Amino acid sequence: MELSSVILTTGGSVGFFRLVNDGVRKLPMPESACRNAWKWRNISTSFVHSCITAVWAVLCFFLHPQMAEDLIETHSVFSHALVSFSIGYFIYDFFDMVVNQKLSQSWELLFHHLVVITCFGLSVLSCRYVGFSVVALLVEINSVFLHLRVILRMANIAKGTLYRVNSIINLGTYVVFRINTLAWMTRWLVLNRDKVPLVAYTLGSVGMAIMTVMNIVLFYRLLRSDFLKTSITKETKKEKEM
Repeated sequence: MELSSVILTTGGSVGFFRLVNDGVRKLPMPESACRNAWKWRNISTSFVHSCITAVWAVLCFFLHPQMAEDLIETHSVFSHALVSFSIGYFIYDFFDMVVNQKLSQSWELLFHHLVVITCFGLSVLSCRYVGFSVVALLVEINSVFLHLRVILRMANIAKGTLYRVNSIINLGTYVVFRINTLAWMTRWLVLNRDKVPLVAYTLGSVGMAIMTVMNIVLFYRLLRSDFLKTSITKETKKEKEM
């Protein structure tokens, strides 16, 4: 893809997610979510991005399997467009949070988005490491269930079979597509150290380290909220009954 195509795809993506957000605004909203209408729209928009990107990332490797053998140079226009499209989403979401949320509440995600935009931006502009970027986007498979969890909680459906099933799938896909993927990417970066320029290697290493810490912390929070608290509550009830 030429620079003009990258700009067009990225800009179109920013506009698309703005329209998605406006569309969500016009849809019925659960009464329990009205207390934080902005977050409902933001999470719903992120959910749409995750659904699109998860399918798109898998299709990239399915339609162009040779990309898996060379994550540096080999890529298709389809995969290059995916990374450009995702940059657009992260730019949109970054400014959406800056405008609507306090810095003290969003600084972690803002920092995450800056790292992603920088890494993905270098990838699409240099036309290198596009395959590596697509691997990174496989984490969006988990993000589908991660965002759905928040939507269910905001809709006051934090109990019952649907939430429980989603919690189990969320935790499972978190380990497989988020923690394992980041571990594999870190290993790949170390093994291919000689093929990666110092600047790209340093940026990638720092980015991976930050993402790993953030994901471990989030995993603990999910485990504690959806599983450990439930177990503690059940044990407390049993003790009271005795």
